[in-house]
Amino acid sequence: MSPAGALEAIVYYLDRALAPASKVRAFLRAAQVVREQGDERIAQLAAAGRLEDLPGIGPSSAQVITEALAGLVPARLVRAERESRLPLTDEARPYRASLRGDCHVHSDWSDGGATIEQMARAAQALGHEYLVLTDHSPRLTVAHGLDRDRLAAQLEEVERLNAVLAPFSILTGMEVDILEDGTLDMDDDLLARLDVVVASVHSKLRMDERQMTRRMVLAVSSPHVDILGHCTGRKLRSRGAQVASDPEVARPPSRFDPELVFAACARFDTAVEINCRPERQDPPDPLLELALDWGCKVAIDTDAHAPGQLEWQVFGCEKAARHRIALGRIVNTWTAGELIEWAGSHPTG
Repeated sequence: MSPAGALEAIVYYLDRALAPASKVRAFLRAAQVVREQGDERIAQLAAAGRLEDLPGIGPSSAQVITEALAGLVPARLVRAERESRLPLTDEARPYRASLRGDCHVHSDWSDGGATIEQMARAAQALGHEYLVLTDHSPRLTVAHGLDRDRLAAQLEEVERLNAVLAPFSILTGMEVDILEDGTLDMDDDLLARLDVVVASVHSKLRMDERQMTRRMVLAVSSPHVDILGHCTGRKLRSRGAQVASDPEVARPPSRFDPELVFAACARFDTAVEINCRPERQDPPDPLLELALDWGCKVAIDTDAHAPGQLEWQVFGCEKAARHRIALGRIVNTWTAGELIEWAGSHPTG
């Protein structure tokens, strides 16, 4: 393994474990420095004991580089892989095996940490047939959301990449903000061009229950919306690969009438997302059971912002297994063609 490859593998496993962003950035920066310097120059500096003269190379990354140059598997890499492993129970295994793709994925076009191609190749390596690229819409400025022009440019980039990656497919999409009045944060003509749209609430999470209910019902009734993302907006204190069985809430869930929201999802054939992020685990089990009682379809999505996070689908598979969800109700067990056909067929009234 090359030094840069070892450092990038550590980044992957740190992302899989939801490690602090500062630690991830440190190893990512070290990998970039190594690639910029080139193998010969790095070997010379290592032999002279001067790796840490390079900006971005600290004691930990220098040790990784030295061990990789010696033909060893760096100890830091071994530890990162071991500590970030994601166990999968026998009950959840059929769910993971049936998933063909991921319907909620971000790239560095918004607030993700990797290019579209890197995310796609990581998904392909996990056995997926497709991923839906769902970068943020413009209202979410903190996440560098895409406006009309940038979304149009992204569609062209996806078309180019699909020609390279075939038969793997990148499906076009967006995680569009649900605005306070229930409208969507992107023009209808562009939403109509996308394969799959996830709609999520990111602002005014403490809105009055009646107003939040109206806001969500109006959004999921749009024929352009295919999946309701992380419906409660809650955040948990648990971090890392091991999901707490009794999580402590860091940000409380939004208050809305779930009967009305899930009834609307069922009526307009909008899937409810099982968000697999360890700090979300959304929706909570009682709400997921209610959505299932209403007959809603579901999507098991990672909301990944980095390649290693694409493996988080196992968390959603465990939840699906606990609720014994029929595989056919999970939209990303379908082929890309079936998913696109369903997304284009929602009732309008």
